Amino acid sequence: MLCLPTIKCAVVIVNYNAGHHLLAALSGLSKQSIAPDKVIVVDNASEDGSALEAQQQYPGFSFRYLNTNTGFAVANNVAIAELTNFDYVALLNPDAVPDVNWLKSLLDMARLLPEYGSFASRMLCDHDQSLIDGAGDVYHVSGLPWRRFYQGNADALGKFEQDVFSCCAGAALYKLSAIRAAGLFDEGYFCYVEDVDLGFRLQLLGYSCRYVPSAIVSHVGSATTGLNSDFSLYYGHRNLALTYIKNMPCVLFWLFLPLHLLLNLFSLFWFLFKGRPRVIFKAKWDALIGLPKMWGKRKVVQQTRTSSAISILHLLDKRLLIRKGNK
Repeated sequence: MLCLPTIKCAVVIVNYNAGHHLLAALSGLSKQSIAPDKVIVVDNASEDGSALEAQQQYPGFSFRYLNTNTGFAVANNVAIAELTNFDYVALLNPDAVPDVNWLKSLLDMARLLPEYGSFASRMLCDHDQSLIDGAGDVYHVSGLPWRRFYQGNADALGKFEQDVFSCCAGAALYKLSAIRAAGLFDEGYFCYVEDVDLGFRLQLLGYSCRYVPSAIVSHVGSATTGLNSDFSLYYGHRNLALTYIKNMPCVLFWLFLPLHLLLNLFSLFWFLFKGRPRVIFKAKWDALIGLPKMWGKRKVVQQTRTSSAISILHLLDKRLLIRKGNK
């Protein structure tokens, strides 16, 4: 069955030691009111046998086994490379269980807004579905990203469809021609913030992102990497800096650079106070030594962008006091 009469869509899940969560995600996919044309599970050299067990239970889905843990960015790009005759790809984390109408809601919106590049889901916290895990992503002028309405009351927030800066790739729909034009996921990120980076590049090319409140998933969050682990702290804060360097348009780059530097300085002192100096200093140091390479990527991104600095400024959060969500 096709997703929609004029849309061919695949779903990609990147798995790494997700255990029983992967089976729950695939169970949700198997019950979709509009079935995807293809489901690809890319296993990043898991050691728990989760992908092998899932393949036995869902033989109609495609499984790809990588020899090493390549990270979220590379694994998604591997799967996307197969989708030569598809229009859209939906990404789903192995710890996210989609509502029965999740894919239908995203594709219905894609049919209404074919000029858009991506579509964000309404992500609810698995442990308490009265709380929002995310409703699209926010990007602050300082370079800090966070999930919109994170930990907010689901009865009061996130009920209305609207444009957002970017979508969390844990449950999102992307137009394939758009993300290919943007260069897909940056494989140097490994994981964390790579979806914000891709969303930023899509905005620079004039592709908007639409939040779809009827596209609901239940999300555990950091099921394999660990909430607030050294792993997530390192990649999150390293990639935060790289994203600002690569994507912020020139006039905005220099205008808000003092805020970006202040944000990074605050992060250093904050995690020093929290007793985690080694990880945060390594994250910022590696971002610093990676600056020449990222500056080269910046030149390509800025030369190909079509959106004006003013239009990007309108998309950025400019509040002085911000509530940081978990990104």
